[in-house]
Amino acid sequence: MSRPVPKPGILDIAPYTPGKSPVPEAGRKVFKLSANETPFGPSPHAIAAYKSAADHLEDYPEGTSRVLREAIGRAYGLDPDRIICGAGSDEILNLLAHTYLGPGDEAISSQHGFLVYPIATLANGATNVVAPEKDLTTDVDAILGKVTPNTKLVWLANPNNPTGTYIPFDEVKRLRAGLPSHVVLVLDAAYADYVSKNDYEIGIELVSTTDNTVLTHTFSKVHGLAALRIGWMFGPANIVDAVNRIRGPFNTSIPAQLAAVAAIQDTAHVDMSRVHTEKWRDRLTEEFTKLGLKVTPSVCNFVLIHFPTTAGKTAADADAFLTKRGLVLRALGNYKLPHALRMTIGTDEANELVIAALTEFMAKP
Repeated sequence: MSRPVPKPGILDIAPYTPGKSPVPEAGRKVFKLSANETPFGPSPHAIAAYKSAADHLEDYPEGTSRVLREAIGRAYGLDPDRIICGAGSDEILNLLAHTYLGPGDEAISSQHGFLVYPIATLANGATNVVAPEKDLTTDVDAILGKVTPNTKLVWLANPNNPTGTYIPFDEVKRLRAGLPSHVVLVLDAAYADYVSKNDYEIGIELVSTTDNTVLTHTFSKVHGLAALRIGWMFGPANIVDAVNRIRGPFNTSIPAQLAAVAAIQDTAHVDMSRVHTEKWRDRLTEEFTKLGLKVTPSVCNFVLIHFPTTAGKTAADADAFLTKRGLVLRALGNYKLPHALRMTIGTDEANELVIAALTEFMAKP
């Protein structure tokens, strides 16, 4: 008996594997530090807005997320007509791939870039082209060296997950200038809210002055709305028009829209999270370095910790040691970083416990 067969290439795609979730055990407190979730949760105003929608769950959402687009526009000084909202920025990334990629096309991403990029590329029959990085940082020259007549799209996470590194805005502009005009440059700024470097820009200027660049962002990180799946894109009118033609008309829910509006308005909540993140990012880097571990300089809400390859001291050994103590970090074999763990910056308590546990781990014979 025959059965349905997926289109060519689908079964060759490695599925996205999220960070593991902890398994609760009686008498043991568990800290999930594997998914880059904020330890503070969403703004209380966002929670209240979400709950306020409960009395009208029978209503379809307004089809263009107008209220949220207008709130984003006010917050960033953008034209709401050039904003698209989606079920997380993941949906928007997939919509961009669906709009601009097909068999015979190529899309470029960096060596340790976000895993959604190759999935979205391959799902549309295009070829995923990987550009090597330099010191776990995007290399503009390497990307430009991979461009061919078949290149249609370049994915750039800036800052990048899972490395935590970034490139200055001058480098982003150099990349755009070096790409052919028909190539769409996607600036994925999911972690932009945590960056405090003077030479970093989210990319609004580049999107505003070109017709082949888009910016995506999410409410899942600093705003703490990961469960609601809500994100957005700012782009030129021509790309917004094309993507809107295939976007589902009710792709974001009313509760998610209202919570996101409240979240983006609560700047005090965001500022508090930024201060906590920056303090602990520096402290964790310092403490792990004292233990003889290399830490990739990060501008995000996580740190990338590199472990020895010596038996008993490997990343896998450290992962098992920490997990037994209720401290769940992210193994990165699927990102081709088998000797590293990514640690989300958690609460004061969680961070202190990881420092103590890794101190014990590195000291044991």
